[in-house]
Amino acid sequence: MTLYNSIGEDYNATRQADERIVAKLISLLDLPPGSTIADIGAGTGNYSNAIAQQGYQVIAIEPSEVMQSQQQFHPHVSWITASAEQIPLADNAVDGAVVMLALHHFNNLDVGLRGISRIAKSGKIVIFAFEQAKIADFWLTDYFPYFIQDTLATFPSIQKIAHLIYQITHRETAIVPFLLPNNLSDLFAASGWCKPEIYLDVQVRRGISSFAKMPVNELEMGLKRLKADLNSGFWLEKYGDLLNQQEYDAGYRIIVTN
Repeated sequence: MTLYNSIGEDYNATRQADERIVAKLISLLDLPPGSTIADIGAGTGNYSNAIAQQGYQVIAIEPSEVMQSQQQFHPHVSWITASAEQIPLADNAVDGAVVMLALHHFNNLDVGLRGISRIAKSGKIVIFAFEQAKIADFWLTDYFPYFIQDTLATFPSIQKIAHLIYQITHRETAIVPFLLPNNLSDLFAASGWCKPEIYLDVQVRRGISSFAKMPVNELEMGLKRLKADLNSGFWLEKYGDLLNQQEYDAGYRIIVTN
């Protein structure tokens, strides 16, 4: 929470809900309009609002008041200031739950998942996460190797998440790859896979937690190299094939309970 209290002040500028991610989350939840969905680690509420816009009641649960302060009012979204580990809702309070790139910020993964299971026992839990083993394949780590260190230290593996969910709920999970389109509106870490210039934008970097935690000397050196390689054409020569792709498997996965 402390991290997002410091970097979350202009989060909305670059972290808008992407309609294709929203559609996938709703499809996997498999709930009729009017159902109540908990959005755990809701941030500024962009995905909460986008889901509510499709006819659902959403309870946005977020510990950071700085993030919450940027919410845009939606009549079908209510807010609770709480962490995943201490959700002040009754058992079976919601019909389903989503976690959108927030699992790695839980203070205690086991306790957090138990809390989500408790409030959504009969409904599906849908988690948008990142497979840590894929990070070394991403070209951005050539310029900012700290991403590897931070991802391995912060992101639980997809298999660990699935195993914990089974231990807690005794429900099997499906793991669905989400290939990133080349025009994401939610500019999270790998969103610039074919648009390297976005990482030169300080506002984009401010919405990506790994950049916020990165040692200043590595950040400055990486930015200098990336800018030089873009200007010289070296990046294009080495990674230009990406520009011909409509989508890219950066390692994002959606875990959904059966």
